[in-house]
Amino acid sequence: MADVTDETFGTDVLERSKTVPVIIDLWAPWCGPCTTLTPILEKVVGEAQGLVELAKVNVDENPQISQAFQVQSIPAVYAMKDGQVVDGFMGAQPESEVVALVQRLLDGSSAGPVDAEEAAGEDDASGEPTISEPQPMDAPAAAEAPAPAAPPADTAAIEAELEDILTRVKGDDEARERYLALLEQLGPEHPATNTFRRRLATALF
Repeated sequence: MADVTDETFGTDVLERSKTVPVIIDLWAPWCGPCTTLTPILEKVVGEAQGLVELAKVNVDENPQISQAFQVQSIPAVYAMKDGQVVDGFMGAQPESEVVALVQRLLDGSSAGPVDAEEAAGEDDASGEPTISEPQPMDAPAAAEAPAPAAPPADTAAIEAELEDILTRVKGDDEARERYLALLEQLGPEHPATNTFRRRLATALF
């Protein structure tokens, strides 16, 4: 179990997850539900006897990790294997849910690489999504104003701009914010979104 920072995330989480599954606990000292969930995570992961590891991230002190996951609500829990998010949930959960998460990681029944909002799942315990891509609200607007010819052109332009910005995201806050905004425009359903999110994490850490 480790307290992970922006500086150590690459080694303690991304690289480590290529050897053993890593559960990431995104929390903050002022978050009441976090103080309930974190001890449960520590207990259950401890009982796994090293087959799963826990990485705790104080989101207030580590803005780069928060931006990489586009965190809007905590506690948020993500499970990573081979440098990719494969499972998770958001909001304070009972011990049984944490045990189920660990069991899925150990028996390989996790869904495989998923986007961050998919990892947060459909569990609305905190009352709001973890990722700022509210599809249910966007869908009606898209239906009212269809533009069949625009998406392919827009998508190509977005991907090109993402490629261009990627080299600057680590040291340039404005570039990083623009990158995240472009990911939102690309949308969670686009096949390249997952790839560009992973490349962002690699570039930052």
